[in-house]
Amino acid sequence: MPQAPGNTSQSGAAHLTGVRAWLVVVAAMIVLMILVGGATRLTESGLSIVEWKPVTGTIPPLSAEAWTDAFEAYKRIPQYQQVNRGMSLDEFKTIFWWEWSHRFLGRAIGVVFLLPFLVFLWRGGLPDRLKRRLWLIFGLGALQGAVGWWMVASGLSGRTEVSQYRLAVHLMLALSIYALIVWTLMRMTPEREERAPASATLRWTVNVMAGVVFLQLYFGALVAGLRAGRIFNTWPDIDGVFIPSAGRLFFEQPWWRNFFDNMLTVQFTHRMLAYLLLAQTLLHLGHALYVRADAVVVRGALLIVLATGLQAVLGVLTLLNSVPIDLALTHQAGAVLVLTLVLLQAERVNRRRYSDAAAAAPLAMVSGGSR
Repeated sequence: MPQAPGNTSQSGAAHLTGVRAWLVVVAAMIVLMILVGGATRLTESGLSIVEWKPVTGTIPPLSAEAWTDAFEAYKRIPQYQQVNRGMSLDEFKTIFWWEWSHRFLGRAIGVVFLLPFLVFLWRGGLPDRLKRRLWLIFGLGALQGAVGWWMVASGLSGRTEVSQYRLAVHLMLALSIYALIVWTLMRMTPEREERAPASATLRWTVNVMAGVVFLQLYFGALVAGLRAGRIFNTWPDIDGVFIPSAGRLFFEQPWWRNFFDNMLTVQFTHRMLAYLLLAQTLLHLGHALYVRADAVVVRGALLIVLATGLQAVLGVLTLLNSVPIDLALTHQAGAVLVLTLVLLQAERVNRRRYSDAAAAAPLAMVSGGSR
């Protein structure tokens, strides 16, 4: 018996509510994985598992013999031979569990994403744009697993740590997946009230700000990859001056390599981008107030200023204390918060009449929200 139109619409709305709840869970798991990945880097645990076994690697060593085999494999790589020689089995287990947890979370995210996604596809009722975006997220997630192993492989021979280039790519891909999920969630949330379109200047300022946030996150990853936060632990000066000489910032050739390999240049750039970003947030808030933007836009701009200011304080404290793990992870969590708030603001001021929630309504009328 066909459903009444009103009930059909309610079924479609409930269907999208389930999709939103599922994506919120996936986004939260990605944030947790980013933090566990940060702890894995800070504890220098990322090379403790020297093989990539996507399926069987889910099971950790369960016997004394298995633990011995895993430890012996680790002993064959340069990190053990040059940095951790003499490490006990119990010490190895500590770094092993960090890396295993990081990989396990990656596998868990894949399962938590794929299985409900297949169910939602089977039931129907997803707008075509939303389906394409979800397939893109799934593809990027699969790619992330391969990039993770590509990163680890860089530290298994000839190096005692992973390449900072590959680590930065690995982190930025995780953040890009997270950003795409946040954007998708916003597109699935209908407007609660009519708002006047944002001015072109307001859209431009927040879009540029989003670009600077991603650039800052990239340099933050390079700082972590080079352990550049453990040197030049003074502020506001860096090694005795506010702006180092060009000879110290650009001594490597070609000059652009300094932005990836020179610890001083990488940390200095990270600092300068922080100042730039903080200035941008204040200008964005001032402009929103000047043009009398909608209250929700002004509140969003104010939250970005507060979060960015807090993040700057956390960054300074982390640097002055030579990167203790608790402050470093709090700083990393703060970076994700700033990114989230900027993404929400960018979607808010760039929103058009189209939304995935609105597009789902006519489909729900046809499919009944399920098959």
